[in-house]
Amino acid sequence: MGTAEIAEAMTAARTYLAAHPDEAGYRDSAATAVVEDGLRIRVTGPDGATVVTDMVTGVGGGGSAPSPGWLFRAAYASCVATLIAMRAAEQGIELTGLEVDVDSESDDRGILGIAEEVPAGPASMRVTVRVGPGVMEAARDMVEWGLRHCPVDDAVRRAIPVELEIRTA
Repeated sequence: MGTAEIAEAMTAARTYLAAHPDEAGYRDSAATAVVEDGLRIRVTGPDGATVVTDMVTGVGGGGSAPSPGWLFRAAYASCVATLIAMRAAEQGIELTGLEVDVDSESDDRGILGIAEEVPAGPASMRVTVRVGPGVMEAARDMVEWGLRHCPVDDAVRRAIPVELEIRTA
């Protein structure tokens, strides 16, 4: 989809949801993880979407696929890039060379249960955005808007309730 089509789709979605706010909230589709072999996990979703994860050999994985932590950073980076591209399209700006890097600092003592006071997840995260030439004036607005509206960024920054259900097979 080109810039004009993206902007048109966003306008149509906003118009519809403004008129039908009761249809804006919903439960997102589930991602179902199943152990394939050792620490190799296959995750499936709707419409046949599939992703495989594995851990590094140092913790018993096969190193055959990206780790869940890397996929989390990949989801964060792609979400931010998507929202920046949506904002650019809405403003009629043709983006060239948009790149988003997301990295984090972690302490493996948390994930391995060595030190209970050390968090299992990242201690900090960094988002680096590079935009192509000719859009620097509008870049800050697009990037800040993209971060504010990215669901993954929101989940990182805001404590969200997690409900746990344990069922027997």
